[in-house]
Amino acid sequence: METIRIPNSATYSPVSLTDLMFAAPLASRLIVGATLPGRLVQAAAAGMYAGSVISDWASRRGVRKIDFMATFGSDVKHMDEMPPARREEDVHRFSEELMSVYEPVTRRRRVLAGDVNERLTSYIAGITGQRVETSSSVREMTLTRLIMPFASGSCDILSGDIAVFRATGVFEPHILAHEFCHRKGYLMELEAQALAYLALSRSRDPQLRQSALAERVYRNLRVLDGDDPVRYGELLEETPLSGPVLEDFRRLRPPGQRPGPVTTAMRELYDSRMRLTGQNGLSDYDRGFTNFLYTYERARAGSRRTGGPWTESPRHSSGGGTG
Repeated sequence: METIRIPNSATYSPVSLTDLMFAAPLASRLIVGATLPGRLVQAAAAGMYAGSVISDWASRRGVRKIDFMATFGSDVKHMDEMPPARREEDVHRFSEELMSVYEPVTRRRRVLAGDVNERLTSYIAGITGQRVETSSSVREMTLTRLIMPFASGSCDILSGDIAVFRATGVFEPHILAHEFCHRKGYLMELEAQALAYLALSRSRDPQLRQSALAERVYRNLRVLDGDDPVRYGELLEETPLSGPVLEDFRRLRPPGQRPGPVTTAMRELYDSRMRLTGQNGLSDYDRGFTNFLYTYERARAGSRRTGGPWTESPRHSSGGGTG
């Protein structure tokens, strides 16, 4: 099998190069009372950043990305709407399945990230016939957290630098897989959501599989609650979820959580940015993701009933590079 290695050299820097470029002059001014040292650090960081981006871009040119429509029968612009009753069934079914396999995530993030990255790499390779190997490095803090306080993680799509901002319990493997999808060149949020779910849900590792189930339940709840945190709490109480899993779900959306003006403004800006890049906005994280799974699974079930072929194989992937 062909292997392509993307260096992701920026991800091995002790400090985010992006943060250094933006913060070094200000920090220098505050600490030593002069901006010149900060400017020098900024210039060095910019050079390292540019070198990393160019190296990664050159490596990614040979990557064969998955053609979602050909492979799964659905993509960001082609999905059927899941009926509310089906969403409710999904929540109950997958909540029960989650509780039946649940075990606490005890691995350190560094180890978990390596396991998640390998699982995602193997899953994509099973479709494209090509292993796209990338860094497993993950940061715990970048300036992005201050800009987007509503996010659980972030990925610099140019350098592949990833940060996960807080412990999220059962959700963490899926968050990591989602960000690693961006690192491998899948920039659309729905594609990252879907690939992360499909890779982890078919894993023999219960801690990876349970995370995919949790993400699916959570995203269906987010659609059903109509953007009302109180309603979310009510729906949550009707599920079979319990113990630490239930607490993980509650922490993601506390009943009294109301976005402030800065969070609201940043969410609107991010939604607009997504739409400008051919996506459907922030709804791709939940409504789009669950509609994709609904469409894909219906097509797959229909193929089985009619005896037609259904494979997720190299012949379904596009031959074009990511650029």
